[in-house]
Amino acid sequence: MSFLHLSFYSAFTLSSLGLAFHRTHLISALLCLESMMLSLYLALSIWPVQAQTPSFTLVPILMLAFSACEAGTGLAMLVASTRTHGSDHLHNLNLLQC
Repeated sequence: MSFLHLSFYSAFTLSSLGLAFHRTHLISALLCLESMMLSLYLALSIWPVQAQTPSFTLVPILMLAFSACEAGTGLAMLVASTRTHGSDHLHNLNLLQC
């Protein structure tokens, strides 16, 4: 395993662990999701270069488009929850509470 692969795997693992363990604010969860998408984007950008296949060069662009849509939706949810609940704490957003 090269250093490049190790850095991608560790970035994805650290961001998923951050998403699993630091679940107090919505903005921190969104940042962890964005770092996961960034590590996937970088891995998918390097993969066609290493495999020398030009047919997979469109995949990172599609991934970047989905990441931008996800970021816009996440920020809209953040603004809406802050306006309705007064904060971005995730324990306030539990829909199963009576």
